Amino acid sequence: MKEGKLNFDDLRNIILDSRKVKRDEVTIRNDVGEDCSVINFGDYEGIFSTDPITGASENVGKLAVHINCNDIASAGGEPVALLVTIMAPTSSSLEDIKNIMNEISEEAGKLNVEVIGGHTEVTSAVNKLIVSITVIGKSLKGTSISTAGANEGDDIIITKYIALEGSSILANDYENRLKHVLTDKELDEARSLIDYISVLKEGKIASKYNVSSMHDITEGGLLGALFELAMASNKGFIIYEDKIPMLDVTKKIVGEFKINPLRLISSGSMLITSSEGNTVVDALQREGIKATIIGKVTKNKGILVSNGVELEVEEPKRDELFNIK
Repeated sequence: MKEGKLNFDDLRNIILDSRKVKRDEVTIRNDVGEDCSVINFGDYEGIFSTDPITGASENVGKLAVHINCNDIASAGGEPVALLVTIMAPTSSSLEDIKNIMNEISEEAGKLNVEVIGGHTEVTSAVNKLIVSITVIGKSLKGTSISTAGANEGDDIIITKYIALEGSSILANDYENRLKHVLTDKELDEARSLIDYISVLKEGKIASKYNVSSMHDITEGGLLGALFELAMASNKGFIIYEDKIPMLDVTKKIVGEFKINPLRLISSGSMLITSSEGNTVVDALQREGIKATIIGKVTKNKGILVSNGVELEVEEPKRDELFNIK
């Protein structure tokens, strides 16, 4: 099998086949594009999400904390605690594991999230350190937001710039290769983009308004996230390439690797749908968060308008991070 996420149909079949029990307390269930499950605990709802880091070699602990807490933010909740699983190859040192845990602890502390447990193991079953985190969040009863909630006619909003995470990963992992296309200042800028991958602030702000769905843009990039949102909501979309915000340093990086930035891992940018897009954009921008309307939710099909030509968006196969040559 190729690296990356499973085919969407295969993944959905596996998910549906695993649903042997349905409890009344579960108000939002796992599905393709639905990164969080929500359980009713009376006055509050518990929000749960889990994800590993597999595509990066640097800042693994930092990335693991933020991509999982971002899922909670996309559901309109507050991350409270996390559990960490570390699978380390036999070539690892104790110092390697300590460094990752220190990084996780530091980032969790910045978000006021407690590390409450997990599992650490050295095993020949992996050839590099794998970190997987499960985050527990909360929200008031009835306020959690589902990825499946997008409605036809909603504006599609993205925050910040696409491919922030991918740019940072590539700048860290391929510094020598990028030195001939980026200045030292641009390399520093690209590496520092990891500091902008949290979407907790925009999730907190947007959830106060009339948003129908939110989804953080991770593996598979913008087009992958849109495909997931559309599949979860049983809708389509139309977006305009010339409206999609992207940093100049990202353009240079993807040009060097000849990869598509619209399919590059993009933690730090949140996808939001709302019938009142301008209101949501204004609220975010008042708090210093760049936000851009890039299209509309439609009845069916995913369409990217590029140079005036409508292109149907195909199901993403794998993130561009795994296509580096």
